[in-house]
Amino acid sequence: MSREEDADLSLWGDPRCPPDVRPLRERVAGFVRERVIPCEPRLDSDGALRERLRREARKAGLWGLPLPAELGGAGLALTGYAHIAEAEGASDHGPDVLGSTVLLDVTTLTEHAPPAVRDRYLSRIASGELSLCNAMTEPGSPGSDPALTTTRAEQRPDGSWTVHGRKWFITGAGHADLALVLARTSGGPPARTGLSVLLVPTSAPGFEVVRELPVLGAGGQWELALDGVTVPADHLLGDPGHGLRVLAGRVRLGRLLRCLRWLGQAERAFTLMRDRARSRPAASGRLGDHQLVQQLVFDALLAIRTTRPLVFETAARIEAGHDARIETGLAKVAAARTLQRVTDAAIQVHGAAGLGPDTPLPALFRTGRMARVLDGPDELHITAVARRVLR
Repeated sequence: MSREEDADLSLWGDPRCPPDVRPLRERVAGFVRERVIPCEPRLDSDGALRERLRREARKAGLWGLPLPAELGGAGLALTGYAHIAEAEGASDHGPDVLGSTVLLDVTTLTEHAPPAVRDRYLSRIASGELSLCNAMTEPGSPGSDPALTTTRAEQRPDGSWTVHGRKWFITGAGHADLALVLARTSGGPPARTGLSVLLVPTSAPGFEVVRELPVLGAGGQWELALDGVTVPADHLLGDPGHGLRVLAGRVRLGRLLRCLRWLGQAERAFTLMRDRARSRPAASGRLGDHQLVQQLVFDALLAIRTTRPLVFETAARIEAGHDARIETGLAKVAAARTLQRVTDAAIQVHGAAGLGPDTPLPALFRTGRMARVLDGPDELHITAVARRVLR
């Protein structure tokens, strides 16, 4: 191991990381650094490259580490996988290449789908053969309040469902094979009952990908229209009218996984900033010899070090089956702010070079700004946590 790699591990290696997970974390970090990050500019458009990297991950024994063993994964428990997720998340493409991005989908179908649906889709989703998107947010309606959902699903005499509605800012919808769609099966807004989750094949007549929605100049989000889409009766997840119960666990786990990946990206931005500060010559010595630069380095490291325990405490509470709503809210706001703050500092230390295409900092900063809105804006979590504490 090189001196710089050893220094990175001293910064980010957690002494609480289980001994059997630590070598795996180092291998994942190495794979992301050496194989995924150099290919980042091409991975959004080059499907063949993505599949080749996935094959390499399988060959290296790094595929699907949090997935059940019966689905081809390593069956890592959540608290063990949390250390891996942090390393995977250094690149936005890491979880996809390493097969762990489907953990939410596998968990949702395992817990809520009828046996026939699990048999039909689960292994194919876990292997990467099929992809799934989560369609909740609607145009003109705050995504943080699902009670305002207007997409409707009506049941036919044969038990199948007909869905009408529109969804937007749906990650990965442009190439998804299946969509989890939140629809109103009874009542109307703002009732929180009467909402159901349907697993909708995107190839069904009436399902339309309307347009891609660039976010701060980057793609990956989509708008969908469902015009009389027919969904088989057994593609209803959970009980009719109780869709928010289906989504609650998914949203909570999804927020945790995002926080872990944002931590990984903040650590990556910090490493770039540190290396720039100690290698860039200035008028008198190195850039890092200036106290204002040292202040940026200190504040960024402090943000990461104080956020990390919040995120890992959330993982421990979720794995133990405890109520983690307060911890999830704290971790989500802290991780989003940390990623934005650290990447902003890294850009400042890089100067004009941090704004251009030769570093990943613009993309990392964009993710940090998006993080303060995705999975509920900061204000939603601040209010929710404060109300629970005050009660």
